Amino acid sequence: MIYMNHAATAYKRPPEVAEAVMEALSSMGNEYRGSSAGEMSAARTIFGCRKRLAELFHFPHPERVVLTANATTAMNMVLLGSFSRGDTVIATDWDHNCVLRPLHILEQQGIRVLWWRADQDGRLDPVSLQRLIEEEGGIRALICTHASNLTGRLLDLEQVSGIIKKHGIRLIVDASQTAGAFPIDMEAAGIDVLVFTGHKSIMGPQGTGGMCVVPDLDIRPLISGGTGFLSYEPAQPESWPAHLEAGTPNGHGIAGLKAAVEYILARGPEKIHRREMELTKRFLKGISRIDGLGIYGWDDEGAREASLYGSLPKPSGGENAMPDAGTGMTPSGHMPVVALNIRDIPSEEAADMLAEHFGISVRAGAHCAPRMHRALGTMQQGAVRFSFGYFNTEEEIDSAARALKEIAAG
Repeated sequence: MIYMNHAATAYKRPPEVAEAVMEALSSMGNEYRGSSAGEMSAARTIFGCRKRLAELFHFPHPERVVLTANATTAMNMVLLGSFSRGDTVIATDWDHNCVLRPLHILEQQGIRVLWWRADQDGRLDPVSLQRLIEEEGGIRALICTHASNLTGRLLDLEQVSGIIKKHGIRLIVDASQTAGAFPIDMEAAGIDVLVFTGHKSIMGPQGTGGMCVVPDLDIRPLISGGTGFLSYEPAQPESWPAHLEAGTPNGHGIAGLKAAVEYILARGPEKIHRREMELTKRFLKGISRIDGLGIYGWDDEGAREASLYGSLPKPSGGENAMPDAGTGMTPSGHMPVVALNIRDIPSEEAADMLAEHFGISVRAGAHCAPRMHRALGTMQQGAVRFSFGYFNTEEEIDSAARALKEIAAG
């Protein structure tokens, strides 16, 4: 199988991850539930994971790294535990259902949600954000995803922070698509809450994730229960991270997560991103002349003029741009994700062809991103999403391009 669905979950992982999980399964006890070597091993491993995550995100408060089952759990905890009736927040058309569905609950509770809307090419214009803030008052927070899970477009968080911080607005970031494979500096970007998952670009086990929360922000516990200490207190402890961590932690998964983060730190997110974007450029070059292919969210002036990809924005360039003369495409501002359609073939049908006839695993359909599909005009057809990982090879990229060419020709 050629796996190109890394925006959903990593497939190949560093061998250190499985080794750490196996070792933990045979030696780890339950943090704070005893004083034997097993319990102490659990405590050291879990705190060590917090420290490594804090290092990865340039966050100087490891005790404020809260570990959860995934980004969805973390985002629900943040959103449902931070706002009250009468509050106003901004969300975006890029957001995943892990944001949209909790916001739907908040709206039913009397919280007002404003929308930073994407244009028909899937871009979020900072000018429209500035205008929205100036037109509305009393905004508590902006909730945004660092990168669209559908198109791979990246949001310039430092630019966004520069706009909203002047108005006292908190910045809550869903980094599910970027954590591990793109450098994130919470302090430099002015991020108040960073939500991450362990099973995507961090390349850790499923069932791991969490959030980093700045010290001057409190979140009401969504779940209460055992912590292994202060057991006579009727309420969840105020001390972090236990304040938001009730019940037995996924110690075995966290051991794997720690190993995955250490693997990334040893190489650097920059190196990982560079490798993945080289693969993405190779893929874009390989499919650049396929008739009937529609690509979403990539800047390609030449291809637009040739009417190969439909209406796409002009490349913005910039000092971090990585132009490729062979494609005209500019991978700056993107993650290694390419969403496309082949003529009017339903996206699920195209994905089935790729799997059954070519052994290529991708994702099709709505991708838990309904507002983004509405902006792009792809709600009926959905999209076929190719997403590449650190362990993909050039040969796999070329095979995928050939497969698309054959399907389009058929």
